[in-house]
Amino acid sequence: MTTDGSKGKGDKKAQQYGVTPQSTDFNDWYNEVVKKADLADNSPVAGAMVVRPYGSALWENIVRWLDDRFKASGHESLVFPTLIPMSFIMKEADHVEGFAPELFTVNKIGTEVLAEPYVMRPTSETIIGHMWAGWLNSYRDLPFLHYQWGSVFRAELRTKAFLRTSEFFWHEGHTAHADEPEARGEVRMILDLYHEFCRDVLALPVVRGEKTASERFAGAVATYSIEGMMRDGKALQSGTSHYLGQNFSKAFEVKYQTREQKEEFAHTTSWAISSRIIGAIIMTHGDDAGLIMPPRIAPIQVVVIPVGRKDNFDEMVAEGEKLAAELRAQGVRVKVDKRDGVTNGFKYNDWELKGVPVRIELGPRDLESGVVVVKNRNGEEKETLPRAEAVSGMVARLDSIHEWLLTRATDFMLEHTLEVDSYDAFKDGIEAGNWVRAYHCGDAACEKAIKDDTKATTRNVPLDDAEFFSEAGQGQCVRCGNPSAYGKRVIFGRQY
Repeated sequence: MTTDGSKGKGDKKAQQYGVTPQSTDFNDWYNEVVKKADLADNSPVAGAMVVRPYGSALWENIVRWLDDRFKASGHESLVFPTLIPMSFIMKEADHVEGFAPELFTVNKIGTEVLAEPYVMRPTSETIIGHMWAGWLNSYRDLPFLHYQWGSVFRAELRTKAFLRTSEFFWHEGHTAHADEPEARGEVRMILDLYHEFCRDVLALPVVRGEKTASERFAGAVATYSIEGMMRDGKALQSGTSHYLGQNFSKAFEVKYQTREQKEEFAHTTSWAISSRIIGAIIMTHGDDAGLIMPPRIAPIQVVVIPVGRKDNFDEMVAEGEKLAAELRAQGVRVKVDKRDGVTNGFKYNDWELKGVPVRIELGPRDLESGVVVVKNRNGEEKETLPRAEAVSGMVARLDSIHEWLLTRATDFMLEHTLEVDSYDAFKDGIEAGNWVRAYHCGDAACEKAIKDDTKATTRNVPLDDAEFFSEAGQGQCVRCGNPSAYGKRVIFGRQY
């Protein structure tokens, strides 16, 4: 069984030794990669996953990069309880309506029935707002720039490892400001930080834009997202940043005295990237052999495979460790595969499946000649290089793999994004597995009709300075023919 409970449809050999080709069944390919690359496994808790050490190491690298950036921009981390009083969730009407179907509740402690149930944290605006009300007094206290790392719990009927699970992992930022311009500036700064992280670290091209009203976070005034295209043409919302206005501060009395000694409610924001970004890495960069890890975030950037016979294997392992030490001195994350009794072919395939960016093979003859055999995960050919050259050029090699991945993913997104003006072309484009860019009237009922008809949703309205698809324009709604509402084309696509 795969991670979502379905049976794989690929050939038996692929099921045993490799993975189902993407073109045969992308869903099975994904599920098999997650398991066979040792990223995650099923758990005895329905809808939840167990993240294995390789997947955990990847998440730790993600956390480390983002956490450093948050702190550098003046944000402070804190830790809130997992349990939230039910009454808090009920205070903001849009919020409870948006989250009610997804809530896990705790009604008993031991044998004692609670007078008020707790909710397992679906997000923390409410409890943080409650605490802010006691911490905030004056304009001198602002801005509050807070975030936390933790688990989130949302009931999911159809689960998929990293993408949709009943418990997942994230950071959630929460900030409070004296006025709207400052709060909106925070929202945009975080969105741009997410964009930088995806492009420069994960090699993921993403589109920055604002969500339509129907797709906003529950209780937000405005929601902004970064949207990525997976290799099956579906969209993945990879991060969000929300301007909440004064909605939550009014619900929780988060107010302060201004310089003029007047009481004013704070303007608040929230923002997050979750462990679903690992799903984006898998589905944007993977191929029929398995994962391709972006080098700058990969837990293992280079794997050294000592190639020797039984009588000299230990010697080659020792030489492999020396080579690894030379690479680590260059700042490279390296692992030496010391497994004995396993064929070299198996090791090569195993590390290909796990997506390690570079493999180095080191045998007795290589040692005598002062060379090593190098193979990039994204290439077919092996290179025989002088050992010193392989070591000194490794950082540049990893950077070139990053650029290759980013270019490949960008080209794929651009090739599979169509500009359409007729509804027939819209439906054909969606059915063929593309994103479509079209004018839309902005009416929620029209948006819902498109979703019901095609299973496509608005992804976002690209920002004026977005890297992709930002050009202005006017036209008629692709479905109903009414004037467009956004001054540019909206991105539609099927989503995860």
